[in-house]
Amino acid sequence: MNGTTTALLQAQGIVKRYGGFTALNGVDLAVKAHTVHSVIGPNGAGKTTLFHMLTGTKTVSEGRILFDGHEVTREPDFRRVRRGMARSFQVTSLFLSLSVRENLRLAVQGVSPVEALNCWHAPTGWRAHAETVDGVLERLGLTALASVPAGALSHGQQRRLEIGMALATHPKIIFLDEPTSGMGVDDLADMKRLIGSLRDAHTVVLIEHNMDIVMDISDTVTVMQQGAVLVEGTPAQVRADDRVRAAYLGNMITGGKA
Repeated sequence: MNGTTTALLQAQGIVKRYGGFTALNGVDLAVKAHTVHSVIGPNGAGKTTLFHMLTGTKTVSEGRILFDGHEVTREPDFRRVRRGMARSFQVTSLFLSLSVRENLRLAVQGVSPVEALNCWHAPTGWRAHAETVDGVLERLGLTALASVPAGALSHGQQRRLEIGMALATHPKIIFLDEPTSGMGVDDLADMKRLIGSLRDAHTVVLIEHNMDIVMDISDTVTVMQQGAVLVEGTPAQVRADDRVRAAYLGNMITGGKA
């Protein structure tokens, strides 16, 4: 676990309203560089809404968001990507008919508007981004499947590839929304190792229901309830907190899903 005190990402008093409904009510969050920071809570607690605010896919109603020394509160998602934010979604979003390698190449190309619109030249030479793609393939353990269509991968392999597409953009911070969703037991260990290893070069903000994974790989855990932060601390502190025990009706203590 990394003990750095540097906050790469800060959310200050984040409020999100949808008409008369308040989905987030004054959320504060400070994510330290090179850590795994998990955000957990019951369904409807506001976790995914908070991700939307932090990554710019939706706009805040009140509050400020600071990333890497810049205020990004009103910046759209594509500008935040260029600053070094990357996100994987709860539902896998891959180009299923394209090869694993091509999915990764397109992810690299998509960061630059000039490259993203350059569809007139074959992806050869520098356009192939071979060094970046090969490095990500190795890290994912998918080198042998580089030429296989993404649609032919197992569900667990597809989830790893989606994280790889985020990695291919050379992000400073990666947002992972339920990366183990729908996975079988055999794939969980590989995903757990992959996420835990990311802190070496990146910062990870994780939404995850599997408490075994959260407690094993997180440096900090933020527990949300009804659009607000209930508790924040180390996994040990969160596990021992009576408010968390009450909110999860014992699931947190036993390592079950919540």
